[in-house]
Amino acid sequence: MSASATQDPPFHDAKRETILRHARRAFTSEGYTGARIEPIARDAGVSTATIYALFDGKEELFAAVIEDSAIEFNRLMSRVRTTSGPARKRLMCFATTYATFMADPFIRAVFRLVMAERRRFHDVALKFFDRGKADFGKVLIDALNEMIETGELRFDRASWAAGQLMGMIEHPVFFMPLVTGDEVMPVRAVDQIAGDAVETFLARYGT
Repeated sequence: MSASATQDPPFHDAKRETILRHARRAFTSEGYTGARIEPIARDAGVSTATIYALFDGKEELFAAVIEDSAIEFNRLMSRVRTTSGPARKRLMCFATTYATFMADPFIRAVFRLVMAERRRFHDVALKFFDRGKADFGKVLIDALNEMIETGELRFDRASWAAGQLMGMIEHPVFFMPLVTGDEVMPVRAVDQIAGDAVETFLARYGT
């Protein structure tokens, strides 16, 4: 095998990541219809031929951008899965990570983009939301069930309790700015929102 052959895969991956980064910026700022391949290629420092060699047109590029975003969600949750210790510590790890994630303007931009194009990209949209439920909801539900077994928490259904904790975080950091177009932002800091949510949750379900 030649030296160049062994170097091609990482070079290929680097170009793909660069293209996805600039495509993500174009899609979130201009929407699917407004985004064009030529400016994306120019900003990424590649030719349009390179983009078409990696992606079979704008539809596939858009799907790859959304999939790449979902993979980022999974990476973010990896440290939450491995957190151990008392209930308050584990819940704070989840709540802080989730609040930081949901407060990111890019996440709102991706959500708006997926919602706007959900009819055109029905399967992509469903996969995006299913991935989110698996990466966040399932991680929390599994942790809550473990805390039930250790006697630290008490509730009837983990899924209901998880939804309540996530809802206390989502409303101020995600849904409020989503509805107002980022014109109204929470007064509390992200870590304070997470802490308040955890304390309220423990007051209701702690033993």
